[in-house]
Amino acid sequence: MKKVFCKFTAASLMVTVFVTSCKKDDDTPYVNPQPTINKVVVSVSGDSAGIVTKLNEFRTLAGDVLNTAPGATGGRREVNWDGVPSTLTNTNNFPFDFFGSFDAASPNGRKRGLIYQNTGTSFRVDTTDFAEIEPTYASQFEPFSRRRLFVYLGNNVTEVTFKVPGTNTDAFIKSFGVIFSDVDDANSTSVEYFNGTKSLGVFPAKVASQGFSFVGVNFPDEKVTKVKITSGNNALGTGIKDITNGGTKDLVVMDDFIYDEPKPLN
Repeated sequence: MKKVFCKFTAASLMVTVFVTSCKKDDDTPYVNPQPTINKVVVSVSGDSAGIVTKLNEFRTLAGDVLNTAPGATGGRREVNWDGVPSTLTNTNNFPFDFFGSFDAASPNGRKRGLIYQNTGTSFRVDTTDFAEIEPTYASQFEPFSRRRLFVYLGNNVTEVTFKVPGTNTDAFIKSFGVIFSDVDDANSTSVEYFNGTKSLGVFPAKVASQGFSFVGVNFPDEKVTKVKITSGNNALGTGIKDITNGGTKDLVVMDDFIYDEPKPLN
């Protein structure tokens, strides 16, 4: 079993829940806050046990029922990568529409309405903590839901859009959250939400060196059509080390995605 060389105490566990009707203070966990936009922010960092309470709060916010098949009108979706087959694991060929299939012959597990935007590189789902890319990563990254992690190769920015699960119909959501592994720099990792071309705000992840950071936002009055995820300040690569391993970059990877049931845009 891999050792994680850090400790989290009650004092070090950082939790923020922010509602726009409250007064803004110096601890607000995001920039470009769009103060006139109604939103609920759940931001937490720590070890796996330390973040689970707030994570479950966001699950309830997104939808009490976890949907596993097309046709739902409420509830939520989750992607934890553990259902990815071995043929698409530890390779650099993960399909951009793997969880957005509308092929009737595809299993329901692939019909979750999540589409990764192709900006010229590839995705990787990994069971080795990305040690096959760079050996020092073996002691760097921990999966939240065992045993797979996810990263966009060649770029630290991932963009996702949505379809009605099981169809090719454009969709929107109101809640989206992501778990990050190993955020060392408070300015390196964030989630930005869009309604069309309008930014609804950029929400940074809290620091959790070799631990987990969760950022989730609910927009009761907006349609979220795209989410932009910035994971660290550099892409993974051979010879590129994290700052806690003697490098100069904050390298961050992703685990679970949580979002409410995508609904037709028009």
